[in-house]
Amino acid sequence: MAQKNRLQYIILGLLNIESQTGYDLTKSFDSDIGEFWSANHSQIYPLLKKMEEDNLISHHDIQVGTKLVKKSYDISDAGKKLFDEWLQEPSDLDNNHDEFILKLYFINDKKSELLKNMVAEQLNSREEKLSALKTQMSDKFPNATAKKRQYGHFCVLQHAIEREAGYIDWLKQI
Repeated sequence: MAQKNRLQYIILGLLNIESQTGYDLTKSFDSDIGEFWSANHSQIYPLLKKMEEDNLISHHDIQVGTKLVKKSYDISDAGKKLFDEWLQEPSDLDNNHDEFILKLYFINDKKSELLKNMVAEQLNSREEKLSALKTQMSDKFPNATAKKRQYGHFCVLQHAIEREAGYIDWLKQI
């Protein structure tokens, strides 16, 4: 079975919320979407071109300042249909690519100094990430109205917080 182009669906979903430039889409992967999916501009821009050729999106030009003109992308009816169909499909289970887990697999000695250093470094990183996620939650969802308006986003952020808290608990057991 062919691999789904999930990036295409992420872009369609973002454009289903609001019209965005390629730059705006790229920035989404540095913040919200970056919690569970990564992509860079070298993937996004060629895909935007292909999606436009496939009539899934269109663009309109927006004037920025006196000289700069940017393309702002919008989802088409065909794009909305494809996005809605994708949302209704069963989700594939996918393995996470966690380099720490990969390295941990190869540690043979429970008393290894390397293990202690690896765990301490990972614990520090995970605690920083958990703090950042909690800050993001309080900034983006300060009240019940915000939670209702973007309920899915709230759920994903809640999951990320619980994931990091669970990871920290597991690291402390090691």
